[in-house]
Amino acid sequence: MRWWKLLGLAGFVGVAATGAVVARSERQRRAYTPDEVRSRLHARVAEATASEAVSPSADRAPGS
Repeated sequence: MRWWKLLGLAGFVGVAATGAVVARSERQRRAYTPDEVRSRLHARVAEATASEAVSPSADRAPGS
């Protein structure tokens, strides 16, 4: 075999493996029920608002 054939075969295998990984992650992402997605979003919003309450806001001018 010539080196360019091996290079082409390696490229093909890499693309196929990447496609398999992407398809698997997409299946896992779509496996969530709407209630699970909603609860995760609510938890993320609660976490974000809690961290905002702890740290000072960047919108305020110094001395306000």
